Amino acid sequence: MTLNPAIMKAVEQSGYRVTVGDVAAKAGLEVNLAQQGLLALASDAGGHMQVSDVGEIVYLFPKDFRVILRNKYWQLQLKEWWEKVWKVVFYLIRISFGIVLIASIVLMTIAILIILSSSRDNENSSDRSDGRGMIFLPSYWDIFWILDPGYDYNRDRYRQQSADNASESRKQMNFLEAIFSFLFGDGNPNFNLEERRWQQIGTVIRNSGGAVVAQQIAPYLDNINAYNSENEDYILPVLARFNGYPQVSPAGEIIYYFPQLQVTARKQEQQSVAPYLREKLWRFSEAGGGQITLAVGLGIAQFVLAIILGSLLRDYPVAGGLIGFVSAIYWVLLAYATGFLVIPAIRYFWIQWRNSRIQECNQKREARAALVSNPDAQLRQKLDYARQFANQKVITNADITYSTEKDLLEQESERSDKIDEEWRRRLESGF
Repeated sequence: MTLNPAIMKAVEQSGYRVTVGDVAAKAGLEVNLAQQGLLALASDAGGHMQVSDVGEIVYLFPKDFRVILRNKYWQLQLKEWWEKVWKVVFYLIRISFGIVLIASIVLMTIAILIILSSSRDNENSSDRSDGRGMIFLPSYWDIFWILDPGYDYNRDRYRQQSADNASESRKQMNFLEAIFSFLFGDGNPNFNLEERRWQQIGTVIRNSGGAVVAQQIAPYLDNINAYNSENEDYILPVLARFNGYPQVSPAGEIIYYFPQLQVTARKQEQQSVAPYLREKLWRFSEAGGGQITLAVGLGIAQFVLAIILGSLLRDYPVAGGLIGFVSAIYWVLLAYATGFLVIPAIRYFWIQWRNSRIQECNQKREARAALVSNPDAQLRQKLDYARQFANQKVITNADITYSTEKDLLEQESERSDKIDEEWRRRLESGF
């Protein structure tokens, strides 16, 4: 059993009664894939098919179809269980980097203090009296002051911050999570770019009654260059995905209509859709400014401690105990301290380059959208011609002639009653 989560979500959003066109447009899926997915979901979740008098099919699902699937298949139960476990495991992974950072700083600081203390014990009394060996201590206590959990953190722990939209605030992550965010970021903000692309294209086609011109779709595509912008080859993937057909106007202009997206289980109102596909800019970190500052400070402190510890270990007779352990893992500590500063630095410059590319793509799509919002005479003529093919066919219960909800005998009885009623009506009207 392979069920598409996008189809399940589209069914729920559409009120559990859908056509193939409803799901294809809502989820941005290929029409054939949506049809196969609906058949599989109806078979596994106890759904039903309703057939209209012209052969259009509507799929009807129980509102608790997810519960039915969960109770029916142990794979879904296992998947839900693993998703819960993985949240805990991934959280532990995220905070582990912060724990290692603090532990390494504390470990190196203790090791340095032990080495300095041992060196002072070997000095003569005159050396002790002049205070040598004590000059270094205050800087280490400064490091412990930086490690204070209240240092610049409690101030903004629960502060809200915006992501890409100022109206969308996010809960402030804790400090250990902020360390992971500082190192590796918070994931690709455009992880669902293709999904958004096809959902928006499907919405544009639906809003236009199933008939569009290529220029209406262009702001959502990237496969456009100087050559195919003239012959409109870039529209071919859209036609293949949604089973569209070209139609040539008397003036030689081409429009594209999608019959299967014109059929719906309920009347479709105009849905809001962005004028063009806008990629989100990458952010260095979702952590608060104070948390990033603290992370940088700790990273620098960790690196400085690693350098100092290395210089002290060269002249220190290592035997066993804590100093022996620290000496054995010294290169690991140095590598972690170096990576803690190098990885974010590399990522910062990569983000700058990546965002410049994203802005360039967004500007191109926005320029193509401007052509549609302010059409010239030729484009206006194409849009007028496309409206001639615009249509929305709503399959209501009155159009249904067969449904798998009822058994065969009941279907035959209803069909017979309809025939009797029709003959009675004709007799009363005198044919």
